[in-house]
Amino acid sequence: MIKLEPLSNKELPPSLPLRKLIGPSFIILGVGLGSGELILWPYLSSNFGLGIIWAAVLGITFQFFINMEIERYTLITGESIFVGLTRKFGRFAPVWFILTTLIPWMWPGIIAASATVLANAAGIPYGKYVGIFLLLLIGGLYSLGHVVYKTQETIQKAIILVGVPFVFLITLFFAKGSDWQTLLSGLVGKGQGFWFLPKGLPIATFLGALAYAGAGGNLNLAQSLYVKEKGYGMGKYSGRITNILKGKFEKITLEGSTFEPTSENVKNFKTWWRRINIEHAIVFWLTGAFTMVLLSLLAYSTVFGNPQVVTSINFVILEASVIAQRTFPFLGTFFLIMAAVMLFGTQFSVYGSNSRISSENLVILNQSKFKIENLPKYFYLFLWIQIVAGVIIFLLGFTEPLTLVV
Repeated sequence: MIKLEPLSNKELPPSLPLRKLIGPSFIILGVGLGSGELILWPYLSSNFGLGIIWAAVLGITFQFFINMEIERYTLITGESIFVGLTRKFGRFAPVWFILTTLIPWMWPGIIAASATVLANAAGIPYGKYVGIFLLLLIGGLYSLGHVVYKTQETIQKAIILVGVPFVFLITLFFAKGSDWQTLLSGLVGKGQGFWFLPKGLPIATFLGALAYAGAGGNLNLAQSLYVKEKGYGMGKYSGRITNILKGKFEKITLEGSTFEPTSENVKNFKTWWRRINIEHAIVFWLTGAFTMVLLSLLAYSTVFGNPQVVTSINFVILEASVIAQRTFPFLGTFFLIMAAVMLFGTQFSVYGSNSRISSENLVILNQSKFKIENLPKYFYLFLWIQIVAGVIIFLLGFTEPLTLVV
């Protein structure tokens, strides 16, 4: 039987300055960057035009509001949304989240795309061993940092702060005035000979792109874990997952605390709420929508109508060849490297989020058997389960990126 302690009462800490709140949204943005942003929406735009781009903006807008409600719960209670849902639905909740996180998300589709692009940039044949190497690299990176959250935040910040400006500049160079006009029409649903949805659009791919216009699925719920570890609101009183190989340990609490609705606390909460909305709106919604639209416009400007764009990540490689032909060869190669790194960063954070969700719910399921102080060990256990599963999937011959993603 699941036993959760009721919320205790503590003082709501004063709000941190906005600059110190920046971080969690980079992780959830990175989770979606290599799926919806870099693969699915540009793939659809390169085949069907920009008349469908309205759905990308709509999808990430929906996710913004969903994410903020997830953040609100943790801000007020200092515990993850998974604990809260278990309070509501009982034993069913943690079992559901473990199964629905690991089973669909352990498929290494994004890392397969990264391996494909990286192999092309290096001029070597793409094979399963490139993907296996990248999977093992994910495990190695998580073994280097002292705090798991900080490792994810640092890597995603670096990727996004380098990748997004590069995409912006290269898109400015290639997109013609007519392309920008087509983009503006697409934002309101007007395509070339259709409104909203063209004939022949693969529904599975479109729905996958709509879901991945951001993070998608259980990965949105992981936002509560990261704002908790960042110290948002009552999350200040909970600990963080640390590296079991570094010998450093922080006390972690599963159940949270709330605050009395005094005038001072309510005023303080409103400050917190305003600032975390700004943080998420700028980093997740604005940067995510901007990047998604730019990458789709770049795909449209370079390879739209090209008969070679028939499957998955091939359009990215075609984009790189067009960039190399019209500018300099090294720019085409750099584009491929940046795409590969962005895809790698997405799989890196997807596996990290999966492991965080699964380990948290394992402890929730039975605290007497699975001790909260062993949470870091459970995190690394689930991480390597996913990596080993990915290696096996590659060895079995499943290497097509789009098939593995959708």
